[in-house]
Amino acid sequence: MSADPLHRAGAPQRTPTNPLSNGSGASAIEVRRSTRRRRTVSAYREGDRTVVLIPARMSEAEEQRWVSLMLDKLAAQESKRVLGDAELAERAERLSAQFFDGRARPSSVRWVTNQNTRWGSCTPSEGSIRLSHRLQGMPEYVVDYVLLHELAHLLVPGHGPRFWRLLDAYPRTERARGYLEGVVAADRLPHVPGARSE
Repeated sequence: MSADPLHRAGAPQRTPTNPLSNGSGASAIEVRRSTRRRRTVSAYREGDRTVVLIPARMSEAEEQRWVSLMLDKLAAQESKRVLGDAELAERAERLSAQFFDGRARPSSVRWVTNQNTRWGSCTPSEGSIRLSHRLQGMPEYVVDYVLLHELAHLLVPGHGPRFWRLLDAYPRTERARGYLEGVVAADRLPHVPGARSE
């Protein structure tokens, strides 16, 4: 979903930015109402916020329903997006610049299929970072957290207090860790007898 360039026409009304209550990657929602928009609703990510474009005549209840629907739709689209190795390396570079002042400089960042008990690994002496293919399709904030975790190992090898202070800079650390813990727990759940597996 891309931004509608016409949303600027007709002096759209903006609601204040609100914290998200769901588990999506963005941390704020901005609803923009437009008198030119009649029926369509669209949404897109703008940095760390989600912008939802709606018709001006929409009621508060309709607004809430559409915001929820659009957040779910964006999250579903993002979870299907799979980054290639080159995009993963670019993402690592951006994250390092944003959270570690560019100090973490990996020599390689790539997906691997042989990590089934770890989400990622780092070899500081080589500067290489490898992420498990099991992360592909997970929300972007989860992949970002694992990348930042491994980038932090380029600066601090162990998991001591200094390491965790580095990761505290990432605002979705706890949310991402909770997501990964949920995935691990779900994998351990017994399959229901008689249920079809897909």
